[in-house]
Amino acid sequence: MSQSRRFVGWVAGVLLAAHSAALAQPAPSPLHTPRTTPSAATSQVFHARNGQTDIPLGAPRSDSIEIDGRLDEPVWSTVPILTGFSLYSPTDGVPSPDSTEVRVWYSAHAIYFGIRAFEPHGVVRATLADRDRLTADDYIEIHLDPFQERRRAFVFVVNPFGIQADGIKAEGGGFIPGANVSPGQVDLSADFLWQSRGRLTDDGYEVEVRIPYSSLRFPSRAVQRWGLQFNRKMQHSGYESTWTPVARGAASFIAQEGYISGLSGLQRGVDVLLNPELTNTTAGAPAPLSPGGTGSDWRYTNTPRVGGNVRAGLGSNFVLNGTIRPDFSQVEADATQVAADQRFALFYPERRPFFVEGADAFNVPNTLVYTRRIVQPTAAAKLTGRVGRANIAVLSAFDSPPGVADDAKALVNIVRIARDFSLQSQSGLLFSDRSSDQRSNHVIGGDVRHVFGGKYYASGQFASSSTSDRGVRSSGALWEAVVDRTGKSWGFHYNLLGIQPGFRSDNGFVARTGYVQPSASNRFTVFGKPGELFERYQLFLQSNAIWTYADFFDAQPLLESKASAGSTLTLRRGWSVGYTPTLSTYAFDPAAFGGLQVPNGSGTPVPFTPSPRITTFSQQFSLGTPQFRRFAANATYMLANDVDFNETARVNRTAITGSVDWRPDTRLRVNATYASNEFIRRMDGSSSYSTQIPRIKAEYQMTRSVFVRLVTQYEASRREALRDWRTGQVLVTQLSDGTFRPLTATRSNLLRADWLFAYRPSPGTVFFAGYGSSLTEPDALAFDRLRRVADGVFVKASWVMRMGAK
Repeated sequence: MSQSRRFVGWVAGVLLAAHSAALAQPAPSPLHTPRTTPSAATSQVFHARNGQTDIPLGAPRSDSIEIDGRLDEPVWSTVPILTGFSLYSPTDGVPSPDSTEVRVWYSAHAIYFGIRAFEPHGVVRATLADRDRLTADDYIEIHLDPFQERRRAFVFVVNPFGIQADGIKAEGGGFIPGANVSPGQVDLSADFLWQSRGRLTDDGYEVEVRIPYSSLRFPSRAVQRWGLQFNRKMQHSGYESTWTPVARGAASFIAQEGYISGLSGLQRGVDVLLNPELTNTTAGAPAPLSPGGTGSDWRYTNTPRVGGNVRAGLGSNFVLNGTIRPDFSQVEADATQVAADQRFALFYPERRPFFVEGADAFNVPNTLVYTRRIVQPTAAAKLTGRVGRANIAVLSAFDSPPGVADDAKALVNIVRIARDFSLQSQSGLLFSDRSSDQRSNHVIGGDVRHVFGGKYYASGQFASSSTSDRGVRSSGALWEAVVDRTGKSWGFHYNLLGIQPGFRSDNGFVARTGYVQPSASNRFTVFGKPGELFERYQLFLQSNAIWTYADFFDAQPLLESKASAGSTLTLRRGWSVGYTPTLSTYAFDPAAFGGLQVPNGSGTPVPFTPSPRITTFSQQFSLGTPQFRRFAANATYMLANDVDFNETARVNRTAITGSVDWRPDTRLRVNATYASNEFIRRMDGSSSYSTQIPRIKAEYQMTRSVFVRLVTQYEASRREALRDWRTGQVLVTQLSDGTFRPLTATRSNLLRADWLFAYRPSPGTVFFAGYGSSLTEPDALAFDRLRRVADGVFVKASWVMRMGAK
């Protein structure tokens, strides 16, 4: 069966399941309990739509309460009530159809929130989820901006059962990639220590939250004023609402926050966190039998590791982190990505706890800091904090990956200083160094971002690098200029980026050098009325061009160009349909193919000549369902006459991605994804490349702190022998001894399954036990003659000892 027919069948199944889910009657939840309403007779109500968005809190309270999800303690009857929420998505400027009340007060050691979310229109979506996995649930985000930076905030997220997610929201751009098209993405990498509990009620849900000051950073002033915002997601409709009215046509979401003022007597105290770690990995692999034996034996190797982390709060606005022999194993491996353009490396986000805390302080345009370049440090230290209007971040590590020679082990130092000016504007400096006996790389740069007129920002960046590799020196520069408008119905983003051939950033992620790329993007949005069939239509017109660095300044023809028109239609309840046609052209730099040669009749190969310029056209279709109570799905399907960059050959390309989330009850979650990519040579109809990656992840949450997980992924990849685009002959490359080796076909059919038992009562205190096995087979997805090629057992125990914090 062709991929096209499989895709059509998959979409039909998705739509049928979605229709069934929409008609299904929800079962009553065993955690659904009646609501107890304390009297609000002495509470003052602040209505944000009436302009009441600066809340005086008065003196700290000495009350002590139990965080149990019930707002029945007397203190909740006497504190300010924040209400008057406004709709933000799919449109803004109107009252939210689902009302929300938030009570807030503080003590000398923590700030408290009592949330009552009313839901008269649909069933509340809630699961007993693992930490940071709440996107399919109803939830409320608490945004705290203690320094009133208006572009960065601590984010604490709770679902109706009080399950937590947390992280940092930092705004760094306009509508592309979408900082204010929606409330934006929150980096959930960081984990803070705080308390929350919640429960369902007859008319919605209510949650209690306690956030200790030891989990925050704030100024050292005697009396303080913090930025505050709430963002509520209502899954039955797909809507989002905010406490203060937030206009979509603005350069910043965070800057439209409200405030809590008059905070005094805050005591962060001495906050020292010790986190010892014990891990053991038992890895198995086939090994030859003793001399004279046949077949193979199976050998296991134990790798125990003892390490630890320390975290110290230095006053209220600085944090020092240190680590010795840290455990950087991944409890869940990165999901394999399909490379749309095989010339460039794939970007994977940072997950490791030591690096993710305070990672926003190292944000630099064009990803000049990418901490996954630090593979396995023996020791590392990091200092992050704020002085006046300046954020300071320093990272130092000695990177010694396993199997690397001593002269390749590197000392890494990164310094980032960013200072605010005007409202939401910032200038920054970066110093990055990676040095070993073999190679050294130094980068120094500066950047500036200025927000003006409410809807506009302009930014610029310049960085210079110097590299010495075994005595060979090189240098280069990176520069960029950007202007952006984020309006409600119309926005644009124009930029010009140049990277010299000699620019290197060993501590960053720069996938391509030696080019200049101007880009232009325009967005047009039409809004319907909330609740009607049509709620939003959005059109993205994007174009860019790429010159080699020298050709751009010599006014030579461009190397590549691309133009696309992406349309997305959002319908009632969150259905979305998209269509994006793209027209591209590619020329090929002969210097990039200097190692390839073509056999000829004389026996001596001749240099490979790349194809002349190729024009391609692609069409991508997308479909997304709402988040039903038990089900959600999305899919994309691409058809293109494209380019195989390894051969510079014309190909027909088919690419499919799909995802299905199934939640049969409040404890079980199943996610299935599929991604494929195939190239068919247009000259003879043969397949030159294909990848298929099905993946299933199933999690069962036994209790709030205990879950079991199974992740299984099959990656079938095939790369046929590279052929000359004119003659069809197999390309060859010359070896060091002067002989020629054909570039033959490669195949890999790898099945990986990983089991995990996890006990995680709080961030840093964990016990993990897992088993993983890798198998291979001759034929892709046949599940026949599977042969185990590796397996292993992983055990980790880590606990947190905290001193000084309350």
